[in-house]
Amino acid sequence: MKAVAYLQSLPIDHAEALLDADLPEPEPTGRDLRVRVAAVSVNPVDTKIRRGVPPAGGQPKVLGWDAVGVVDAVGEAVTLFKPGDRVWYAGEVTRPGSNAEWQCVDERIVGRAPATLSDAQAAALPLTAVTAWELLFDRFGITPDTRGTLLITGAAGGVGSILIQLARQLTALSVVATASRAATQAWVAELGAHHVIDHRQPLAAQVQRLVDGGLIAPVTHAASLTHTEQHWDQLIELLAPQGKLALIDDPAAPLDVLQLKRKSLSLHWELMFTRSLFHTADMQAQHDVLNRVADLVDAQRLRSTLVEHFGAINAANLKRAHAQIEGGTTRGKIVLEGF
Repeated sequence: MKAVAYLQSLPIDHAEALLDADLPEPEPTGRDLRVRVAAVSVNPVDTKIRRGVPPAGGQPKVLGWDAVGVVDAVGEAVTLFKPGDRVWYAGEVTRPGSNAEWQCVDERIVGRAPATLSDAQAAALPLTAVTAWELLFDRFGITPDTRGTLLITGAAGGVGSILIQLARQLTALSVVATASRAATQAWVAELGAHHVIDHRQPLAAQVQRLVDGGLIAPVTHAASLTHTEQHWDQLIELLAPQGKLALIDDPAAPLDVLQLKRKSLSLHWELMFTRSLFHTADMQAQHDVLNRVADLVDAQRLRSTLVEHFGAINAANLKRAHAQIEGGTTRGKIVLEGF
């Protein structure tokens, strides 16, 4: 089967950073679905693993943790899907990824794809939707009746683009999003942020002006999606006592968690791969989340976060996508489609 893989961890501008490959088709067992992949999107995790995780034993390593496709075979223990079903999922970090014509994936982390989205539109959402959902409802414990203000730093990226929508549709929180460029500020406002501020400027002062103006309540929840180490002190300053801080990135410098004590702030990490990595008892919750998100999409309450379509799934196009993500200016999601 056609696939895109790498043989060693290299800078993305190296000729062999990603390579077109011909690999054996996988065979499903147990609760596995074998999916014929139609479209994928690219996430920061793709670039982090390519740079930091050399392939074992020099064997080709396939990246990719977002996919839409059709089930063409199932393992003997599968109960949730059948061949012919159109599905979407974000995969498992320890298994071969979606940048291949066929992929095996555990049915418990797979959902039905939204009927109202094309393959490319749908491929933009699974990983970021699960991440945002778990952050809001599992880590923060937010309910439809929770009141307060949610601050999202780095809100124009993939996770922020769906987190804004979920918070607006399913919670009573005021949403303040940060973005630094005119295009990204317009994007997060279009997605539903009540207020947009510039993370290149002091955050606390901008938020305080909104509070003093009676436009928002003090910040009760802060979702730090990128460059947490740069915003750490300000996030702690602006969070209300007993507030909650969640992050998804890998800070480039140590964080002083003792700063949280004075306000009794709680710290939450979100990694959407945790359930599949440890095969937790509630692993199938991701199947349920993806089905719920599909329902919200089909009800026109959520929209795709696809911004750029880079063409076919091949090494050249994936290298271009990795380079753009590593540049830190991506808005929404980059999608590739077909082999």
